[in-house]
Amino acid sequence: MAMRSPLVLVAMLAACEGAPSYLQGRGYVADREATLGWVLLAIASAVVVVIAILVLGATFRRRPPGGDLIREGGGMRWIVIGAIIVPSVILLGTTIYSTVVLARVARPAAKPSIVVQVIGHRWWWEVRYPGTSPAEAFATANEIHIPVHQPVQLELSSADVIHSFWIPQLAGKMDLIPGQTNVTWIEADTAGAYRGQCGEYCGLQHAGMRMSVVADSPAEFTRWLQAQRQGAAAPAADLAAAGEQVFQRSACAVCHTVRGSEAGGAVGPDLTHFASRATLAAGVLPNTQGNLAGWVANPQGIKPGVIMPAVPLRPADLHAVIAYLQALK
Repeated sequence: MAMRSPLVLVAMLAACEGAPSYLQGRGYVADREATLGWVLLAIASAVVVVIAILVLGATFRRRPPGGDLIREGGGMRWIVIGAIIVPSVILLGTTIYSTVVLARVARPAAKPSIVVQVIGHRWWWEVRYPGTSPAEAFATANEIHIPVHQPVQLELSSADVIHSFWIPQLAGKMDLIPGQTNVTWIEADTAGAYRGQCGEYCGLQHAGMRMSVVADSPAEFTRWLQAQRQGAAAPAADLAAAGEQVFQRSACAVCHTVRGSEAGGAVGPDLTHFASRATLAAGVLPNTQGNLAGWVANPQGIKPGVIMPAVPLRPADLHAVIAYLQALK
């Protein structure tokens, strides 16, 4: 068995811990889709049980010598009822029920309170809040904040290959297709963080392409929205200020944007409020100082194949850059 680095093992363990289940719905869409699944499972199970009983009954029933089971006892009538009428009624009923449920969750009853644009990349999620004017627009990554008890419209697209947006506890899957924008919506009934995953195989790090939806109270969401619209504040500590200088003159500023600074790269995630996010590397690791240092120094050791290159930095410069990134609240 090939040896793996400690950071890769940590990432694998984090992926397995507390995996969400679509059966534990916390939103309008997920609740109704889970109920639909249970109903269809109950009907299918009942059909299997009835068929098993009939098969066992026919197996152990003795056929009279020279008798014809179809003609004796109205066998043909039971074949018509059991093989044509009953299955037709069951299929028609489940089709109508499924169509009604899916039509109800296709669009929200009320107009969505906000619009969020989600763009899939290999292997991370770009999240844009366009707002009502250019001054209100901003971008973040891998973490979507929404107000609880309010429908939110999602506009999904892809920058490279086909991805699939899936937050099991809030809604079903929706594909992200290059050159096309698909529209869906989510609504959370309970405040909290809900983990998601790319549901379409998209390459080497498909399993490491995760995201989270954080449902806040309306007041908390408004505060978060206002804070995210602001540019990054100038570092107060000397070490963080030195880290900003290292960040600006290295390859970091070529790939990443930090609003309020000279960094304007568009290849990687926007890092303006990076320190406010709970995870890094698209949900692979908790956003801690140690994990961040490992990620900056050797991203390929954590997510082999990821587009982010290792930036050669002296230990003192690396320490300063980490201090700067942790100051981006």
